[in-house]
Amino acid sequence: MNTPTAPPFALRPIRVSGWLASGGLLLAGLAWVVRAVWELRLAAAGEPAAGPPDQGNGVHRPLNSLEDSYHLVTSAGGAAVALCALLFVSWLWQLRDNARALSGKEPKYAGIWVYLGWVVPLVNLWFPRGIVVDAFHGSAPGRRVPVSVNVWWVLWVIGMLSGVGLVYRDSTDEIIARAYHGVWPLLTSDAAVVGAAIAGFFAVRAVTAAQAERLREAGVA
Repeated sequence: MNTPTAPPFALRPIRVSGWLASGGLLLAGLAWVVRAVWELRLAAAGEPAAGPPDQGNGVHRPLNSLEDSYHLVTSAGGAAVALCALLFVSWLWQLRDNARALSGKEPKYAGIWVYLGWVVPLVNLWFPRGIVVDAFHGSAPGRRVPVSVNVWWVLWVIGMLSGVGLVYRDSTDEIIARAYHGVWPLLTSDAAVVGAAIAGFFAVRAVTAAQAERLREAGVA
């Protein structure tokens, strides 16, 4: 007589994790709104007569109060993004495990890509979205991927590749100099990041709801 084997991953409720991840996205979006406000303040104030904070050859002049507060704002924003990343990856991992148990199929992407997919060049242009889509298909076979998922990812990539958004190639002092001399590229990048956070909120809610429906059918609250 054959004894049924337990599934490799136990089904777990997803709603709380989804709320935390979506809340983290809104927090990160709010942090970027604050950054944009400070960049506008810098542009309105104009560059001091002493020149930019980073004066080249390793020389940095003392920051004024507005510049110093922008450093604090960017540090707080970085902390908000780090928290958002932790909550989002935790949700994504749980979403992936549930989808694996519900579908009985191995995920398209190995588990290591849940982490590395965000940071490995080129791969980070599509792997994270692919993991979300694969988990959605495993949770809700036959259903179309929510539009919010694609909007979130397009805006995320724009913000990431802009060089002034999610991944900075310049120091905070160099960003301050950009705000003094041409704030609009900064604000455009900020808008992409904020838009990605808002679209991500709706994407997480939609994907979470689809899986939660299947979990209810499986007797998991």
